[in-house]
Amino acid sequence: MENYKSKKILTKDMLIRTVKVSEKGQIAIPKEVREKSGIKKGDVLIVYQDKDKIMLEKDSLVLDDDFSDLLKHSEAVAKKLWDNKYDEIWDTV
Repeated sequence: MENYKSKKILTKDMLIRTVKVSEKGQIAIPKEVREKSGIKKGDVLIVYQDKDKIMLEKDSLVLDDDFSDLLKHSEAVAKKLWDNKYDEIWDTV
């Protein structure tokens, strides 16, 4: 038997499994799929949705950066631009 699992996505040797959605909208990714994809506890996945299709992808590019450096820089620039004696005249208007 050929290993075509979907009539809409005919990719040979594609691993496809069915899962049930819980009351909370959660699914469990089958062990075989997690192992072949290298998905481990705590990994971040990207969810793509297009019409009635949903795809999960392991996000290997997610950084543990919360953009705090960018925020600090933005605040410093804003303070430099807006915190000067020339703008104090607007406080009296």
